[in-house]
Amino acid sequence: MAVTHHDEDMAAGHQQSPYLHIAALAIPTFGQLIAEPAFILIDTAVVGHVGGAALAGLSIGSTIILTTVGLCVFLAYGTTSQVARLIGAGRKRQGLEAGVDGMWLALIIGVIVSLGIFLFSRQICAFMGAQGQVLRQATIYVNAVVFGLPGMLLVYAANGIFRGLQKVRITLIAAITGAIINTVLDIVFVVILHWGILGSGIATLIAQWVMSIMLIVPAAMWVVKEGASWLPRITGIASSASDGLPLFIRTLALRVSLFVTVVAAAKMGQQVLAAYQGVNATWNLALNVLDAIGISGQSLVATALGAKHRKETRFMVHASGTAGMWMGVFTGGMMALLGFTATGLFSPDAQIQHLIMVGMVVQAVFLPLCGWMWALDGILIGAEDYRYLAATCTLTSVVYVLALWGLTSLDWPNATWRIAMLWAAINVFFIGIRAISNGIRARGEVWIERAITPHATR
Repeated sequence: MAVTHHDEDMAAGHQQSPYLHIAALAIPTFGQLIAEPAFILIDTAVVGHVGGAALAGLSIGSTIILTTVGLCVFLAYGTTSQVARLIGAGRKRQGLEAGVDGMWLALIIGVIVSLGIFLFSRQICAFMGAQGQVLRQATIYVNAVVFGLPGMLLVYAANGIFRGLQKVRITLIAAITGAIINTVLDIVFVVILHWGILGSGIATLIAQWVMSIMLIVPAAMWVVKEGASWLPRITGIASSASDGLPLFIRTLALRVSLFVTVVAAAKMGQQVLAAYQGVNATWNLALNVLDAIGISGQSLVATALGAKHRKETRFMVHASGTAGMWMGVFTGGMMALLGFTATGLFSPDAQIQHLIMVGMVVQAVFLPLCGWMWALDGILIGAEDYRYLAATCTLTSVVYVLALWGLTSLDWPNATWRIAMLWAAINVFFIGIRAISNGIRARGEVWIERAITPHATR
């Protein structure tokens, strides 16, 4: 297909300041992405001073919540791609209605999943390896926070609309507000009122719904302004669910890997599990910095593909990958610095602090690779290359779980070696294999050809 003058003009415009364009979307997008990990990080810092059992219980409970929210990430990713592609094709009203379909789907899923987790919370926590006081603490936290899930899933879907429109500043405002509320209520409920891990869960639930309201209201106003319908459409909701299935499978495979990692950490002892929680909470925050760049590339590439601008698409692949790698260098440096200076924020226990430091330093080394891989992941999601991602992530999960099983079966000298092995395995197998598969795909043209075919902009 010939490259149009308009295509060349767009590429030239981005060549002048491509990274500024990415940053303009990435910085506000980061606001929404860090919401749930930031809540968990705040909970970790506060609950860590309640006791080791409470921190270990939070590790189990927060993993259940993050896994559930993560499995529904297609509500944001899929909606972003649909809205951006339809807008790029000049079909703005249809794009907004696709976003509305995603929000109705989010509400339905959120209510059903919350009820299911609440009814079987103790059994789920026990299945993950929690016992005794750790099981009790984990169950309390899950039951306290679980009905905030519908609010968080609505936030995800609403952000698909904002990202597709490339109007994402409101997400930063909502995230900051949610973090402030969560922090203040954590201190009031846990430190002042001594509610323990229960207070932490309630604080997070309230913050989740405040964020939800802050984003749903402006999203509704925008939809009405453009003449789109807010009424639920069965066919539209079903279509959103169908389109998101491969992306759900991709996310399920990745979350299974992280789930197994927590189970492995639990088998290594309470101190290793508590230290893993400290590192993991920080890692999730760092990854969302990187994911903000990936989502920015996703939105820009989806819009370019909707308009069939090949040259612009290829240019943004390079710019996003480069930006992701350098942001990985920066976040890696910050994580290493945090590991050497601030582990006391997570626990007063000297041994747990040491293990957290080891895990953070190991993870910091690999964050540049994470940044590059996450950027390409966003690009392929923007192209709705979901089947390829589902297949490669499933393969990654199988290899990683087998490798982790083999490594945990070995007789490691002490807890320091075990925590170092755990984070090295995550990066070599869980991140490394995905980096290779994403890199190979992004270099080719198959995903671009598929994205610009007529059915891609239905």
